[in-house]
Amino acid sequence: MDNRRNIYFFYPNDEELENKLQPLFKLANENGFTIVEEPKDANIIVSVGGDGAFLQTVRNTGFRQDCLYTGIARENEAGLYCDFNLDHYDEMVHSIMNEELEVRRFPVIDVLINGESKFQCLNEASIRSSIIKTIVIDVFIDDNQFERFRGDGLIVATPTGSTGYNKSTHGAVVDPLTPCFQVSELASLNNNLYRSLGSSFILDKERTLRLEVVQDGNDYPIVGLDNEAYSIRNIKDLTITLSDKVVKTVKLKNNSYWDRVKRTFL
Repeated sequence: MDNRRNIYFFYPNDEELENKLQPLFKLANENGFTIVEEPKDANIIVSVGGDGAFLQTVRNTGFRQDCLYTGIARENEAGLYCDFNLDHYDEMVHSIMNEELEVRRFPVIDVLINGESKFQCLNEASIRSSIIKTIVIDVFIDDNQFERFRGDGLIVATPTGSTGYNKSTHGAVVDPLTPCFQVSELASLNNNLYRSLGSSFILDKERTLRLEVVQDGNDYPIVGLDNEAYSIRNIKDLTITLSDKVVKTVKLKNNSYWDRVKRTFL
């Protein structure tokens, strides 16, 4: 970690939080780190907040491939992406100085909308009806039609995103060392006339998923990219693949992904 000394802190404009961060800023400077004003100048980017703040940090700094991300959670905030707590900030500096950290790499999915607009997601992409009517989506795997879905929508989650929205729909929790992505249904309509798989399914890193919206009145669905909603007019299709990009994060050596899952859910 010796060559990674420029730190950028991403946090909301909040006077109380700013005051609470001052001792951390001072401790970082005393230990030879430089706090920079712009994320482009940093090789360590620190989010302050829970998992939502971490997702916003990664998205707003462009899924940087040449830096490390880490997260500091505040009290009572979910922190599956965050190894550190703001009330014990000195532990983070101590861990960095004593090389008690490891770098983990989280998979990212690429989302191409209407063959034009490309986005990355660390957690999940979702497509949902914006009106009180089922949305109809033709699901293709590697250009082969798999099913015609009817329901509230579909979620496509990364392994780390499998503990979020995906888990709330009874999708599987997936090890982030497994390069794949998962598709889960939102309130699917299954009866004698309409049928879909009715469960989540996992696709290998080499697969291509295409979701084609059947234009039957749901022409303006809501597309969610991580924790942001995008109202894009006349969405016709989403093409989703596992990205070549990964998000490199710092973790404590004794704090695995499954340790955090256990603390959070069990």
